[in-house]
Amino acid sequence: MARRSISLTDALYDYILEVSLREPEVLRRLREETARHEKAVCQIAPEQGQFMAFLVKLIHARQCLEIGVFTGYSALWVALALPPEGRLVACDINAEWTAVARRYWKEAGVDSKVDLRLAPAADTLNDLLENGAANRFDFAFIDADRPRYIVYYEQCLRLVRPGGLILIDNVLRDGLVLDRKTKDPDVTTVQDLNVKLRGDDRVDLSLVPVADGLALLRKK
Repeated sequence: MARRSISLTDALYDYILEVSLREPEVLRRLREETARHEKAVCQIAPEQGQFMAFLVKLIHARQCLEIGVFTGYSALWVALALPPEGRLVACDINAEWTAVARRYWKEAGVDSKVDLRLAPAADTLNDLLENGAANRFDFAFIDADRPRYIVYYEQCLRLVRPGGLILIDNVLRDGLVLDRKTKDPDVTTVQDLNVKLRGDDRVDLSLVPVADGLALLRKK
C-alpha cells in the first residue's frame, strides 16, 4: 500500500492523458491556442478540467460560479457538463482574454449557458448576494488573484447551497507554500487559506494533489 501519492514523471503523465483524457476537439484546440499565450501558466491542466466536469455531473449541478476565466478553458469544461437549463456565472476583468473564451463557447454551442460578468469578482459576488442568490449555487471554482482568495472563499460559501462544492485552485503554489519566510502575498494568502480550511467546520475538506493542488470543499 502506498503511503502517499505517486510521483509523476513526464512519461507517466502522458500515459494518464493517453488512457483517460476524453477531451472534446473544441477544448483541445482552445487548450492549444492558450498554450501559446504569454500567460499560459494560468491555464488549468486538461485532466483537472475533466475532473471538474465529472464533479459537476456527479452532483447534478444546475447553477455554477467561476471566479477567474482567463481564456475560458475551465468554464467550457463546466458548461459542457451542465444540462441545457444549467447556467454558469463567470467572473473576470479582462475583456481581451475573455474574448477568446467567448469565441470557443459560441463554437461549442454553450454560450447561452455562460453569464460572463466583466467586473471585479468580489463586486459581482456581492451583487449576487444582495440580489438573493445566497445558497443558490451548486458548484463554484476559484482560480483568480491569490491575495483575494479568502474573500472569494467566504463569498462563495454564502452563495453555494448546503451539499454544494467549492473548488480552489493552486493551493500548493508549485511547492512555495513550504516557505515559511516568504513575503509574497500570492503565497502567504494561500498559506493562510490552507490553515483556515483545515480548521473550518463549515465544510468537508479534501486537498487533492491534482496539477498545482486543488482544495475540494463540500458545504455542510
